[in-house]
Formats: sequence, structure tokens, C-alpha cells
Amino acid sequence: MLRLHNTIKAWGSPAFNDALKTEIEQLNADHLPLQQGLTRSSYAMDNKIEAMILNVADDNQFIHAKVGIFYSGIIAGCNCADEPTPVEEQNEYCEVQFVINKQTAETSVMLLEA
Repeated sequence: MLRLHNTIKAWGSPAFNDALKTEIEQLNADHLPLQQGLTRSSYAMDNKIEAMILNVADDNQFIHAKVGIFYSGIIAGCNCADEPTPVEEQNEYCEVQFVINKQTAETSVMLLEA
């Protein structure tokens, strides 16, 4: 289960957005729906992830954060010597919704439709 402890500690303070951004950018790509968010390539790379906080709201139990994720993908081919597919990284972007439990820091992430 994904837990964003530093984000919860910063909730209600001016440092909240920076804490959330930092924790997202340090996540293993397995915790994010990057593969499902691809639009220009076929394989999501996890070498550099940048987050942009778009909107934050809360209720009694949860913090809801809409976040833009910038990352790269490649068009994966067969890696044959005569493969015409370029292996250059393509810029990708998707928007995700983080739902963070205020008590436990347990966090779910879902891809938002473009």
C-alpha cells in the first residue's frame, strides 16, 4: 500500500504542495498509472517523473489531489538490427487523482481521463 507520510505531516501548512510534489517524484513508477496514461509511445520510462499539483481539496477523512505527471515513454520494437522503429524518448503527460487518508496516509492513485 502506498503511504505519503510527509505529505500528511505537511497538511494545512504552506509546505503541503512541495511535500506532495517531492513525494510523488520520489515514487517508484510502479505506484503510478504511467503505462495506462501513454498517448505517444508504447512503454513508460521511470527515469524522470515530474509532478505539478493542479488542485487540492479535502473532506473529513481524505485529501483529494489532482496532479499532472510529466514523464517519458519509448516506442518499443523488437530490437532487431533492421528494426526501423526509433528508440528516442517521447514526452508524455497524464493527470491522476491521489486520495490520501488523513489518519493513515494510505493513498490510492487513479488515472483521470484526458
